[in-house]
Amino acid sequence: MLNAIRAWRERGWQEIDATAYAEAWQRFGGSVATHPLVVAQLAELAQIPVRYLGWLQAGELKAALPTWGRHLALSKDVLKRQGKKGLFDLGNAEIILPAAADAAAPLRHGARYLSALNEGRFSGLKAQPEQLAMARPHEDLSKKFRYNQRRELRLLEEAGGQVRPIADFSAAEVAAIYCDLFQRRWGFPATGAARMAEVVERLRPLLIGSLLLLDDKPIAIQLVYRVEAPQWISVEYVNGGVDPETRAFSPGSVLSFLNTQAAWEDANALGKPLRFSFGRADREYKDRWCNPVPVFQS
Repeated sequence: MLNAIRAWRERGWQEIDATAYAEAWQRFGGSVATHPLVVAQLAELAQIPVRYLGWLQAGELKAALPTWGRHLALSKDVLKRQGKKGLFDLGNAEIILPAAADAAAPLRHGARYLSALNEGRFSGLKAQPEQLAMARPHEDLSKKFRYNQRRELRLLEEAGGQVRPIADFSAAEVAAIYCDLFQRRWGFPATGAARMAEVVERLRPLLIGSLLLLDDKPIAIQLVYRVEAPQWISVEYVNGGVDPETRAFSPGSVLSFLNTQAAWEDANALGKPLRFSFGRADREYKDRWCNPVPVFQS
């Protein structure tokens, strides 16, 4: 029975290997959550094998999927069902699957937060009630807002604050700082705290951004991952932590300003659109930085 259900779900698709999937991603593009490195490393951490599928037209690969059973790989539902809930955290990541613009491949595997870029590339998409928060270009932010961010950064630096590249810190240090500041900010442990150092190490090549310190002590950090597709840059801001005792300096806001500004400068230098996702459009602070965008599910 299970084989019959899988055969129905996968009809028209055929199994491919990880190399073919990676080649499809590099050719057609995708997002952080579908990047070959992210899929392979987090699936290995979860010890759940990935079944890669390809959609061929006239013998040419036109779309590809990484799957866990009836869901896309890295699905929270699958982790929960296997007793691995919260093993790692990608937030509510934007999902862009690798496919030719006109592939119209049928998507019958469960997925949420599917980007509007998947329209035309896949069929079977249904509008999702929630939206994602996508960072606005800095020139779209008000002059007053930008002035205030620069002023807060200046005040922080005058008080002894420092901006350091997150790359200056080891994976173990990043994980420890993040888990500590998250706990202090929210009063509960970060999702995936137990394996955070290993996750950061596995995804280290994709980690970008800065870290704020005051008197040599970390006061704000964000987990931000970046991948480059042929036609755009995909950046996923998973979550962050701040020291609540330094809120007078608005370190979280200052760090958002620095990290988004650096990402826009990078994308502009490459001449590519930037898709900087703050995850689900569910917090007031995201309204200041982002535009809500529609997403789909399957």
